[in-house]
Amino acid sequence: EVQLVESGGGLVQAGGSPRLSCVASGITFDDYVIGWFRQAPGKEREGVSCMRRSDGSTYYADPVKGRFTISSDNAKNVVFLQMNSLSPEDTAVYYCAVGPSYYIYKPTAHFDNMDYWGKGTLVTVSS
Repeated sequence: EVQLVESGGGLVQAGGSPRLSCVASGITFDDYVIGWFRQAPGKEREGVSCMRRSDGSTYYADPVKGRFTISSDNAKNVVFLQMNSLSPEDTAVYYCAVGPSYYIYKPTAHFDNMDYWGKGTLVTVSS
């Protein structure tokens, strides 16, 4: 059984820098694209970032470019999302998900078709 478990969310002050983690079981991250997504209250889910660990390719959505960094612990099945300079607009439930490795070539076209999803971790940014 494949499981993705996110952690690291919570209440953060504006300007804060939390790091989210996504731990996988039942799969090996090396075989997939790993993505971070978020869904803010009343808004649609959006893709935030993704990476293909096998070659280090990454993607960032414009709203987070320069503030968020996706990385992994190659010795473990863990992917991180370092978030910096948070604002209340970053308040959302953050999810990790995995999909076929070729998704890295055009991530936004495939974000709705990821194979496995975690249950999410809530990040609330106070002003």
